[in-house]
Amino acid sequence: MLYSYDRLNAVNYARKWALKRNPKYTNFDEMGGDCTNFCSQVLHAGGCPMNYDKYGWYYENINNRAPAWTGVKFLHKFLAKNKGTGPKAVEVDIKDIKVGDLVQLKFDSMADFAHSLVVVDIKRPKTIYNIFIATHTIDRLDYRLAKYFFTELRFLHILDYKK
Repeated sequence: MLYSYDRLNAVNYARKWALKRNPKYTNFDEMGGDCTNFCSQVLHAGGCPMNYDKYGWYYENINNRAPAWTGVKFLHKFLAKNKGTGPKAVEVDIKDIKVGDLVQLKFDSMADFAHSLVVVDIKRPKTIYNIFIATHTIDRLDYRLAKYFFTELRFLHILDYKK
């Protein structure tokens, strides 16, 4: 059975914790960045249950977590291919992005996508100048997506989840 992702709860969580850390989770700022860990927390707050499969999406502690919980490319792969418990996502054009969805960025010096963000507000017309995000590592809240100097971006629309 499929369940609806609670975008309001997800965004409320993102707003509450964007500029600080939830003590229930390890802060990965000094270990490559906390952005994807934060996005995973937001998805979980939106109702998405953890997936404890070998290549799943879960967090118990720093030593018991899936790569998809904290790694940009691993989260993308899990969300795109997940057929089991937990969230599912598809890459979409900007016109289909909603609050509570994720954005991932690739930068000049990087071979792969390296940063994950949560969409917390969208104004009209829907352009990168009117999409506002929250993220960790360099903490941001209500920050314009257009202010990033990225070479590529992808929008991940969260569809639903399975229990």
